[in-house]
Amino acid sequence: MSLALGMEAPSLSLPDTDGVTHSLGGGPATLVVFTCNHCPYALAWHDRIAAVARDYPDVKVLAINPNDAERYPRDSYDAMRERVATDGGWPMPYLRDESQEVARAYGAKTTPHMYVIDAQGVLRYAGAIDDDARGSSKSPTNHVKAAVDAVLSGKAVPASTTKPYGCSVKYKAS
Repeated sequence: MSLALGMEAPSLSLPDTDGVTHSLGGGPATLVVFTCNHCPYALAWHDRIAAVARDYPDVKVLAINPNDAERYPRDSYDAMRERVATDGGWPMPYLRDESQEVARAYGAKTTPHMYVIDAQGVLRYAGAIDDDARGSSKSPTNHVKAAVDAVLSGKAVPASTTKPYGCSVKYKAS
């Protein structure tokens, strides 16, 4: 089941690569991003995601890795910590969803998959970061920034859902 627009976002309490636990709220908006270490899309779009965190310092940005680390060791907690330690491009915490309960509650399908949540905890946008799945556009339409701008100004999000693109979330067999 996936989270529908206008619904209250599921709560979360997940550790980052330093062991600090993070949750939703505490700002005018929150961006939840399901991402990982091994997907070429997640890696290629990392700078775009980090730019949102830098461009909106009052918005809480939470990067979450939900992938099955047994099948994909590059997505293990230790590999996440190593990546953050060696890559200076992390203006947001990188959280581990070991149980995959958070990813399942949100209905995350791909890495990356983005969710913009307003200050009241209501989902206002779900989908891709932009309209450039191939990485070929010099000026893609950034859906996430448009959604954040709308939420911050109290307006309706212009395109509240888009199709996420990237690698599938690597869920554990049930």
